[in-house]
Amino acid sequence: MNGIVKKSIFSMVLVLFAGSIALAGDTIVIKGSTTVLPITQAVLEAYMKANKGVQISLSGGGSGEGIKALLDKTCDIANSSREIKKEEISLAASRGINPEPHIVAFDALTPIVHPKNKVKSLTIDQLSQIYQGKITNWKEVGGDDLKIVVISRDSSSGTFESWDHFVMKKNKVTPRAQMLASNGAIVTAVAKNRYAISYVGMGYLNNNVKALEVDGVKAAAETVLARQYPLARELYMYTNGILQGETAKFIAFLKGPEGQKIVAREGFVPLASPAKDKGGKK
Repeated sequence: MNGIVKKSIFSMVLVLFAGSIALAGDTIVIKGSTTVLPITQAVLEAYMKANKGVQISLSGGGSGEGIKALLDKTCDIANSSREIKKEEISLAASRGINPEPHIVAFDALTPIVHPKNKVKSLTIDQLSQIYQGKITNWKEVGGDDLKIVVISRDSSSGTFESWDHFVMKKNKVTPRAQMLASNGAIVTAVAKNRYAISYVGMGYLNNNVKALEVDGVKAAAETVLARQYPLARELYMYTNGILQGETAKFIAFLKGPEGQKIVAREGFVPLASPAKDKGGKK
């Protein structure tokens, strides 16, 4: 099974079991960001092997959906590729929820194009103008004489929110943009369209698409940790209040040495990266 298909499957609800019978107190429900999804999937598989009898339910849907589920008390952990918003914090308070952030990894929000596109790097201003619909042909940024097809994440996505923060700066995305619901769908669309541009979390990069440098800087663990890459961001898990029980054990496992090795293996940036360990899958 190739990476695109595998990660598309992750966007569906996954209910996984370790052991024949799981006790009620050993159940964890996780919802939210499709960017954080592959990290969570890989880590929970390792966690359940070491903790027989634990039941974990995992689903995607976007950062906004994950935080909504936390506020609705329908999940224990909300995966998010953005910080919780002020209005979400206010709504949480009105419902007796205290969202606690846990940074579990770092990511480089990465512009991608078709492998045959000869453009190698774009500035943040060029990316903004492309997404506003002001630059419409690749020849305007050093590419071939081809119309640009703009593909974006949907507005419930934390990745969309990050793109707005770093690139759009509250400018509107062109209404001609195609809006897709997951990182996996984005990669599939760009891989099939020589005219396209989009953006994904760095763990979704593969040989079917080409990553662009931003302001001349390549998305890599080294540039993220050195704060050189301009579109670097934190990846979060949000819980309600102080961690306890199986949820506390799971997040501690993820932030520990074994969990962070899995973060690197999935193509993202661990919280601390040894100089000799380049990480990643590629």
